[in-house]
Amino acid sequence: MMSLMLEEAQSAPGCLRAQWQANAAHLAGLGRTLRESDLRGALTVARGSSDHAAAYFAYLGMKHLGLPMASVPPSLTTVANAPWRVRGQLAVAISQSGASPDLVATQKALIVGGARSVALVNTPDSPLGQASECEIALQAGVEKSVAATKSYLATLAACAHLIGAWAEDETLLTALEALPPTLEAAARLDWQPAVDALIDVDRLLVIGRGAGLAVAQEAALKFKETCAIQAEPFSAAEVRHGPMALIGPGYPVLVFAPPGPDQAGLLELAVWLESIGARVLLAADDSVGARQLPLIDAGHDDLQPLSVIQSFYVMAARLAVARGGDPDRPRHLQKVTRTL
Repeated sequence: MMSLMLEEAQSAPGCLRAQWQANAAHLAGLGRTLRESDLRGALTVARGSSDHAAAYFAYLGMKHLGLPMASVPPSLTTVANAPWRVRGQLAVAISQSGASPDLVATQKALIVGGARSVALVNTPDSPLGQASECEIALQAGVEKSVAATKSYLATLAACAHLIGAWAEDETLLTALEALPPTLEAAARLDWQPAVDALIDVDRLLVIGRGAGLAVAQEAALKFKETCAIQAEPFSAAEVRHGPMALIGPGYPVLVFAPPGPDQAGLLELAVWLESIGARVLLAADDSVGARQLPLIDAGHDDLQPLSVIQSFYVMAARLAVARGGDPDRPRHLQKVTRTL
């Protein structure tokens, strides 16, 4: 069965090509504007998969710009009516539809509080885009499956593009422009061992670190919504602070360990998890002989999460079908969530 989720996940590299071509000049100009504005930090406004992408944006922004960046709970505006005083901040709203009332209300409130604003949206002429000073189109096209895949990858790419333009990091920008063929290769990797290992499980942990924590969070969400598996994400640096009490013989743990500065610690954790009886599924590149799941090197440390989640999405779509589910129509869920 070729689900829409699988079809759309496999189409993501083409979306990233279109995004780069459409947005490169616009983001180069926006990067200059942001540098001239001498901002003191950024606040992200998002929910669900978009909030996971916002965590990736914040990590890259703090790494490259040295500015504090934090996620704003929309309820502080819609329920608590917080008196925002955020002059010198950039409000970055991220949404596939741009239609959720709480995100629009929060973005407007931050603007009233003095923030500059930008929206990353996949739907043209959305309320969120109209409320913001500047809009970055994700260029992912219509996404029919309820489970977001290509739009999430497009959001990660747009976040990396925005940070690269803001920081004038030509190495990151060059690697991002060259990324689509790498993602096409990542989508073809064989993750059947994960399907076989997880077809009957009801819970697992997903581990990442650094910029990769954002895709561990996203993977855990996809396990829940498409496979009905109670998956929980953790940073490799945090997982021993309590969550390890969950681990018993055979407990499944998916560890994302792509190339980069975090890999050594992730590999060490994987060995330790196996020593206490966990069933570890280790996703790593060719340099790691103990891996169960292959990864393609994205060519830049900051872009490894995109290669990881590209391979994961293809596996998750197939796992959902193998478990007898329909990844395109998760129960109780709809494509646009209009939270108040």
